[in-house]
Amino acid sequence: MKARIRYPQAILVSCEIPWDENAVLLEAVFRRSVQATLQHFNHLYIFGTAGEGYAVSQAQFRRIVDIFYEETRGDNIYPMVGLIGMSTSIVLEKLQNAYDRGFRAFQISLPSWGVLTDAEVMTFFCDVCGAFPAAQFLHYNLPRAGRVLEARDYRPLVDALPNLVATKNTGGGHKRAAELVSQVGELQHFLGEGNFLQGCLYGECSLLATFGSLSPQQVKAYFAAAQTADYPRMLQLQRGFHDILADLFEILAGERHIDGAYDKLWVRLGGFEAMPLRLLSPYHGFSEAQFQACKRLLESKYADWLPY
Repeated sequence: MKARIRYPQAILVSCEIPWDENAVLLEAVFRRSVQATLQHFNHLYIFGTAGEGYAVSQAQFRRIVDIFYEETRGDNIYPMVGLIGMSTSIVLEKLQNAYDRGFRAFQISLPSWGVLTDAEVMTFFCDVCGAFPAAQFLHYNLPRAGRVLEARDYRPLVDALPNLVATKNTGGGHKRAAELVSQVGELQHFLGEGNFLQGCLYGECSLLATFGSLSPQQVKAYFAAAQTADYPRMLQLQRGFHDILADLFEILAGERHIDGAYDKLWVRLGGFEAMPLRLLSPYHGFSEAQFQACKRLLESKYADWLPY
């Protein structure tokens, strides 16, 4: 008998955090950005890598959580808070704060100071998920943690923890997408534009939308095509996502940037020009000149993909 999937199928979108030149939160801009996201998507989160969850102070974390809670009240809205920390205790401190505020869905990643053994992976998940049995947890599976979990690694976690409900896996290509969806089907796997189609070949999965702010209509069309198994349409859209990224990366080549730099650029390129490109220290965002070059490319070559 097919296992019941623990979390609903959805499109999940990150909300980025705007800072002024003194690294002070631009509260009004942040509120407007959350509301702009809610115009298209109802599953949204803060504090992944793109949302600088690794960089905020505890005071910043608490204030942003408060605002995010206020802006995501209403029917049919499903907010999630990311918890990035170098230790279990830091993750639990953030978790307690957001839980007390009213959140019940969380995104966690492995501590990255040292690569965890199998036993330590189990300890981390049990200590975090087990401490809040009424909450739901998505595992953000990324190489920055030092260890990427495969389908076989999730099996003992799924068996031990009923409130581990989902994963976020944008890497690994066809192979990882196929194994996750077919071998650990209890979890809802949020895959990126580049591997969502491949996951859909093996069963139900969800979309982590990098293009949510840049091309929301195409993202929704991609997801809708998955519901009807319209693979030719999915392949057409997947190629479009790939081609846009390839052209943008050619303009942006030459410097390494952390994820948030790209996501803030995508938000601004999608028409929300109030979003600053700057990141919290020590990371650097893209320049105004790079933004303008990308904007010229999109408006000349991909105008149909823009929301404005």
